[in-house]
Amino acid sequence: MAIKQLSEEQVQTWTLEQKDRWWLENVFRGNMPQLTLRSALTGFIIGGLLSATNLYIGAKTGWSLGVGITSVIVAFAMYRALARTGVREFTILENNCMQSIATAAGYMTAPMTSSLTAYMLVHPERGLLPWHTMMIWIIVLSILGVLFAFPLKRRFINDEQHPFPEGRACGVVLDTLHTNEGGVGLVKAKVLAVAAIVAAFVKFIQAEAIQEFLQLRVLKHVGLHRAAHQEIDALRTTLDGMSDKASQAAIQLAAQIKVMYGDLQEKVIHLPEHLENLLVWAKVPVPKLFNIDVRSLTIVPVMDIALIAAGGLMGIRAGFSLLLGGVVNFVILVPWMAHMGEIKPRSGVVAEGTAEFTFGGITIWSLWPGVACMVIASFVAFFAKPQLLISSFKGVFGRKTDSDVLKHIEFPLWVSVVGIPIFAVVAALLANIYFEVNFWTCMLGLPLAFVLSMVAANSTALTGTTPVGATSKITQLFYGVVEPGKTGVNLATAGMTAEIVSNSSNLLMDIKPGYMLGAKPRQQAIGHVIGIFSGAIASVPLFFVLFTRNVKPGDPDSIATIQSENFPMPSVTVWKAVAEVLTQGLSTLPTSVLWAVGVFSLLGLFLEVSRIATRNRFPISAVAFGLAFVIPFYYVFAMFLGAFLFWIAGVGRVKEEDPSPKNMFVANHEPICAGVIAGAAIMGIIDAVIAGFVL
Repeated sequence: MAIKQLSEEQVQTWTLEQKDRWWLENVFRGNMPQLTLRSALTGFIIGGLLSATNLYIGAKTGWSLGVGITSVIVAFAMYRALARTGVREFTILENNCMQSIATAAGYMTAPMTSSLTAYMLVHPERGLLPWHTMMIWIIVLSILGVLFAFPLKRRFINDEQHPFPEGRACGVVLDTLHTNEGGVGLVKAKVLAVAAIVAAFVKFIQAEAIQEFLQLRVLKHVGLHRAAHQEIDALRTTLDGMSDKASQAAIQLAAQIKVMYGDLQEKVIHLPEHLENLLVWAKVPVPKLFNIDVRSLTIVPVMDIALIAAGGLMGIRAGFSLLLGGVVNFVILVPWMAHMGEIKPRSGVVAEGTAEFTFGGITIWSLWPGVACMVIASFVAFFAKPQLLISSFKGVFGRKTDSDVLKHIEFPLWVSVVGIPIFAVVAALLANIYFEVNFWTCMLGLPLAFVLSMVAANSTALTGTTPVGATSKITQLFYGVVEPGKTGVNLATAGMTAEIVSNSSNLLMDIKPGYMLGAKPRQQAIGHVIGIFSGAIASVPLFFVLFTRNVKPGDPDSIATIQSENFPMPSVTVWKAVAEVLTQGLSTLPTSVLWAVGVFSLLGLFLEVSRIATRNRFPISAVAFGLAFVIPFYYVFAMFLGAFLFWIAGVGRVKEEDPSPKNMFVANHEPICAGVIAGAAIMGIIDAVIAGFVL
């Protein structure tokens, strides 16, 4: 069924009251069930699960993935299946309200893989932030973002009828599923389920902790396991002190054989022979760059299917940009700088070919050109359209009308008028208690957060892109002047802006499909708040389970283990680096870094200007290019591979809104990728839980 909408001329010439009256008479669905107990519970549960997958992917890649359409398809299929048992099917507005809850939950993970972790790394002497501190902090800021959004809703959605591209896409999907084309939704749901099951199985086979648990605890091969350990320990004595990378690789491979062949007595007995063969195999020459083993530069093949699927969602432009950035960084710059002595090895000597590097050691240097490229590109995009900035401040509260025909269903404006000052004071008090931010300094910056929320909402309304990174960096610059030399304050206050901006823009994006389908905005707002609690309850405990199990009480040095090669948290690296530069000054950086910052700042400027000048046809994304400098190359390659495979299949070359029936990859692009990410991420989380609490 075609979704009713005003013509361009009507949008330009009608008053707000005329538009509201037309919507009430032609689109509004009256008292159709919307925020029901089951839609709230379904959104709460699905949102919690999807926030867990977003936390997993965000910690690996620094990207947050939209979950709205995925949640809609899952809920539709679930209630369509339950309808066969006599359960009443989901209404289109119940499903829409459910996606508001799930989407809000999915975006709650961002502070944990950016500002909050960066704060803990900057102040390790203060230890881990308690779980209740993190939960209260992100909930209060998210609700403040919701309160900021509602004075903007009447203008951006009701009056100016802005597209909100992602929200509109979700509305179209909902309309398709719940009309006579519902069979399409069932097909997409089945594809998503199959993709999730296959991905979960592959991850199950790869999961070390799960396999060890099955071998040792379920199949009871403890005795053989101990025997294998004794054999390996005996050989470690002869290998101890060797810096040869091949020897270490052999030990790791032998440990895998220990688990794989634990049920075969003869394999354990002859384990030394296996190790000798592995040592011979591992000593086969491998490529070197500037006399450095490529494996030490993270240039190794890793088949992480969750990252491959994430690359599929990013598209070929972002995927190619990641690969190009990865090659420039890890193939050219890093070995060159290591050869020059600017990047220090963990052990060995570059000239002798024995140098070994860690990813953390590499990023101490390489993050700077990457961050420079991303930040400059973000600012260029942010200020490239001055009309967006100017229009953000026009008619903030909408045009005045003699009668408010939607008063009975709109979110009352007085709630924002009363709530914003209250929650602003609460947020400032929490910033003072939790992060030692001066109360009045914090209050001084909150009006800036509101201004930036208006600007970001305007950008989201027109382009679908929320400039969280750029707006948070503006806050960092502001507090770099107001509170110079205080890195922790810089991170905490910028984190406030990021969360407020993100939630205000995302709420408007959520409400767009509801406006298209005739929903009650008041109930969607309540649903969004429910999602805030769902995401916080699901993701905060999971953060501690996944990332803090190696943190020891009273040991500040162990705080650094929150970041690891498996979970590099690139956004944390970027936030921390920018805060340190703004509070300490560029003069603290080595000369080679300053040159790299200058060169890649100009490159970021060139790439972003080229994108704008060619109206998004330029093939390189400056942000994706810079991101490749702060994640391992094997992650870069996995995401490129996913983008490339889906591009070969037709995604990006065939219009997805009118796909060929024969091209199932184009027609089901998002369900496939979302299913793979969900299945692999959930199994990866289970593996991490077993490693931390069972073994």
